[in-house]
Amino acid sequence: MKTVRTWPVAGLVFAVLWLFVRGPEPTVDAVVGNLLAGAVVGMPVAYVFRRLYDERFDLEHAMRSIPPALLYVATFTREIVVANVDVAYRVLAPGMRIEPEVILIPLRVRTPFGITTIANSITITPGTVTLDYDEENNALFVHVIDGRDPAAVITPIRTWEDYALEIFDEELGPEDPAPPISIDAGGERDREYFRAAEAERFDGDTNVDDVGGGDRNGE
Repeated sequence: MKTVRTWPVAGLVFAVLWLFVRGPEPTVDAVVGNLLAGAVVGMPVAYVFRRLYDERFDLEHAMRSIPPALLYVATFTREIVVANVDVAYRVLAPGMRIEPEVILIPLRVRTPFGITTIANSITITPGTVTLDYDEENNALFVHVIDGRDPAAVITPIRTWEDYALEIFDEELGPEDPAPPISIDAGGERDREYFRAAEAERFDGDTNVDDVGGGDRNGE
């Protein structure tokens, strides 16, 4: 296993991010100039904060992660386009039937980076939002704009997860079966929450009335 220091790699990543943030003109001079400027800023920052990440970086694994990372970006971009078209059509056709639903999606990824990547990808995609994370079951509560076809919702998420398993060198692999989903799990949880909150409010009101009654009796 070939490893290198992490902070120079992080500095290069900062330089690339700087390039995307600046959005230079598509010319060699502009791109190279902004990349160098990003490196000048990013390298010192990465060095100062080097204690926040691992000292060594697995270069071989990083190289192996490039193909699945590119595939992840490609499938994610495709899903963004499809979801935007779908949501736009629903806005322009208000008579179109919509059945919001909450789906509990157990994950195979278990590292913080893997879980965060999947959760954020779901939220960024129009029509779906990650509501919460169930740490005990390693699952995401996902709200969908139309839950009549759960398979259509879960298929791209499982595809992202297949690539994330390789990118983040997870314990499980894409060949391992995905856990089954649960429909309306979050909805039932929310109903229980509101019932509990209502009961608590009712108990509080009862206590206030009791106190008031005691005062009146005292009078």
